[in-house]
Amino acid sequence: MIFGITTFTLIHVALSLIGIVAGLVVAGGLVAGKRLDGWAVVFLVTTILTSATGFGFPFVKFLPSHAVGIVSLVVLPVVIVAHYVKHFAGAWRRIYVVGVVLATYLNVFVLVAQLFLRLPALRVAAPTQSEPPFAITQGLVLALFVWLAVAADKGFRPASTDTAQMS
Repeated sequence: MIFGITTFTLIHVALSLIGIVAGLVVAGGLVAGKRLDGWAVVFLVTTILTSATGFGFPFVKFLPSHAVGIVSLVVLPVVIVAHYVKHFAGAWRRIYVVGVVLATYLNVFVLVAQLFLRLPALRVAAPTQSEPPFAITQGLVLALFVWLAVAADKGFRPASTDTAQMS
């Protein structure tokens, strides 16, 4: 344990934060019309591991974080198929964009919920996470990710960028 936090928790949080950053980089690349395949691998691996390790915490009832983990573990294989099997052909291009943004959003959604649980100032503002500060924050996060999905869909178009823009 480090500062009262288990090694498992530290690994889970580190994977989550890396997945969020990598997902935002991949989505930003899509907005710019670029494939960032190296970042995509980091995003996929860490986000899958984040969702999977989330089920390793002890629990006595099904929590919203479990639902988010299940949705993420359904979305991510579809993203993998869109990228590595279908190579963004036809509708798979949009499926990839939406999947990347959705999986990143789900991780950020859980991050915000955890921040409201763990940070004293936020906990005071929304002790049960049903208060307006929590709802407004999550609503703003959702709005930003909807904007990101639309921008990424517009930016990531079929063309010569697919083979020329890999990094």
